[in-house]
Amino acid sequence: MRIAVNTRFLLHNQLEGIGTFSHQVLCRLVRQHPEHEFIFIFDRPWHEEFIYADNVTPLSVFPQARHPVLFYWWFEWSLPRIFKKMQADVFFSPDGYLSLRANLPQYPVFHDLAFEHYPEDVPKLASLHYRHYFPRYAEKAQRVLTVSEFSKKDIVEQYGLSKDKIDVVYNGADELYQPLDKAEQAKVKEAYTHGKDFFLYVGALHQRKNITRLLRAYLTYLDACETRGEQAKLLVIVGRKAWGTSEMEEVYEANERLQNHVHFTGRLSLKDLAGVMASAFCHINVSYFEGFGIPILESMKCGVPVITSQNSPMEEVGGTAAITVDPFDIGSISDVLVQMHLEKGLRETMATNCQNEARRFSWQQTANSVWNALMKGS
Repeated sequence: MRIAVNTRFLLHNQLEGIGTFSHQVLCRLVRQHPEHEFIFIFDRPWHEEFIYADNVTPLSVFPQARHPVLFYWWFEWSLPRIFKKMQADVFFSPDGYLSLRANLPQYPVFHDLAFEHYPEDVPKLASLHYRHYFPRYAEKAQRVLTVSEFSKKDIVEQYGLSKDKIDVVYNGADELYQPLDKAEQAKVKEAYTHGKDFFLYVGALHQRKNITRLLRAYLTYLDACETRGEQAKLLVIVGRKAWGTSEMEEVYEANERLQNHVHFTGRLSLKDLAGVMASAFCHINVSYFEGFGIPILESMKCGVPVITSQNSPMEEVGGTAAITVDPFDIGSISDVLVQMHLEKGLRETMATNCQNEARRFSWQQTANSVWNALMKGS
């Protein structure tokens, strides 16, 4: 079988959610199925680290698809020609985009439908593009893959698909995410927070991630620590700025206490991130919409408990290693920050639960589930 794959998010030293999913799944599928040929389709020159074995044929196809007009060109005109030229049997698309003009069986991964619920959080032209095309992709797909039961239910409700057409292929976490001993944690803390304990957020910075409310809640937490005579834990925020960060920046720059207690690191290497993750007091992700929340699982693999959003797939992922809050309620977030700080037994119990909860997920299980979905529809 000749499997064409959309690999435009395999970017050297720039892997985020979809790129990480693509890398972790494809490296396993390629090596586990040498009897099949994989045609990796990039929209720019590729890096050799992503050519996992001899059964991969890489292609760079014009144009670079990073704008809605170019999305249309790449998926509806460039890819059908490639499918025909390479005699592809199926098309697997980890970022959800399909080619409506192509006739071969196609398998998208819909990570979430945030653009349907919060279109204002996405640049306007991109929002219009997503909302126009993704319902059509859902109809066109041989099968739809998604990363949580929460997202599966959402796809059924939003697009009217039969649940029998949708396969859940949970995310995993890299093996580098492991607990660290106290001595190693101390080295990491010295490097990032001058030896102080810290809460941690990891992820791209944009509106949906709810960083502004997190900062306001953290200010209330600082007030509570001061009232009780407690030394506050710092807040470390890891990730690149994406879009919609102006309000977050205004809140941060207007408050000297935030500037003294909140550290923005930007993007970190995988090795450095694993160390920071394993050294955190608690991970906090109060995004108001996600499809899964990989950093939550990464924290759990490190033995670090999680504060996250209720009624979300992150609650589904975190299980007993997570405590949930209303992401729209600043008081709810700050109350749990204070609770985690003061109740040592609570954190210890949640930390003990981390490894058991994390065992429910692995990239090998993800790859197996993806392959089963492809075979089910072929």
